[in-house]
Amino acid sequence: MTIEIGVYGGEWDELRGMIDLAFSAPWSEAQLETERRAWEPARSIVARDGGQVVGHTGAFSFEFSVPGGQVAAGGVTMVGVVSTHRRRGILRDLMRRQLTDLYEAGEPLAVLTASEPVIYGRFGYGLASDHQEITIKKSSRELRKVAGVEDVQVRFADPQESLARTAAFRNAEALTRPGMFQHNENFQYYVTHDNVTTNLRGASPLRCVLAERDGELVGYAHYRTRRTDKGFVDVTRVHSSDLAAHAALWQFLLDPDLLGETTYEQLPSDDPLLYLLVDPRAAHPTTLDGVWARVIDVGKALAARTYSEDVDVVLGIEDDFLPWNAGSWHLVGNQSGATCDKTERTPDLVLGVRELATVYLGRPSLALLGAAGLVEEKTEGALQKASRAFVSARAPWLDTGF
Repeated sequence: MTIEIGVYGGEWDELRGMIDLAFSAPWSEAQLETERRAWEPARSIVARDGGQVVGHTGAFSFEFSVPGGQVAAGGVTMVGVVSTHRRRGILRDLMRRQLTDLYEAGEPLAVLTASEPVIYGRFGYGLASDHQEITIKKSSRELRKVAGVEDVQVRFADPQESLARTAAFRNAEALTRPGMFQHNENFQYYVTHDNVTTNLRGASPLRCVLAERDGELVGYAHYRTRRTDKGFVDVTRVHSSDLAAHAALWQFLLDPDLLGETTYEQLPSDDPLLYLLVDPRAAHPTTLDGVWARVIDVGKALAARTYSEDVDVVLGIEDDFLPWNAGSWHLVGNQSGATCDKTERTPDLVLGVRELATVYLGRPSLALLGAAGLVEEKTEGALQKASRAFVSARAPWLDTGF
């Protein structure tokens, strides 16, 4: 029977049934309701076999931060094919339709978080950010002295009653950090209610503390607690405007009553906490993959960001999945802006679109990919110059799973 690929146009309950089968996940009614509220029906693409939904990919409409600005991006979500229909090319067809639709809508970038990372490279996605998972025992909580901590007041607040303040604070930070996206009203609900990325194993309701200086909000943290054998503080987010506020929040989170450890699964890889701990081994950091990016329109994507140094380079891009990206692109840019246009010139560097996506948000570096044999240098010195230009001042960080 022929598999038909198209926009969904159906109801949530039917889609939910397919998601249950594809993910085999014991999600609660509260978690599924949060997903439903964030769902954008017009952006759901499904595969049908005789009318039955057997595969799906959806997208959120993101204002996504890149070095020096923002781009419209499709936040790819709820990707799955039921087990009876795997290995028939259905996922490839869903991905191609989705990326083509995003291209035609003028969105130069797609981003996702990967349940199984090896899947998405073949569709041109590259790992564009990482973060650290940490576990700090109460006995190892000591931080170095930070000036101004005593001027910061940390107090409890209701997560919902404080949401307008915390969401505005967090969105302002997102403008300055590649890899983050603006939380609209649906995502403000999403991050303060149970969703499919929430760890609910014996956890308390979401708790919130605000950090204030003379009544001004300078940071906040969301976390849950768990009373198991050891007892945990499970941090879900920490945002601050300066080092003193950051240290004050972490002092609070690392010193809980009756709980032995503090965990955080999404600490930025450049977070100062890793250097403030007196015991450098205390955090036991494990690097995890963050956001995976897919450059859909090379010209628009590269022109949408800025560059830390002057760059004038011709990139030869290889892209078998989206052929309009393949060819030579002349990139000229600096800290103020950039242009990027198709050209007939011989490339200075040759790389795949996956590798371009890997460095698009500012990490790790083109030079590292070159050392791994993933970037071919055609013009001597071009790799190091372009590599320095692509690196961002702040490490990209995805603070919100989706």
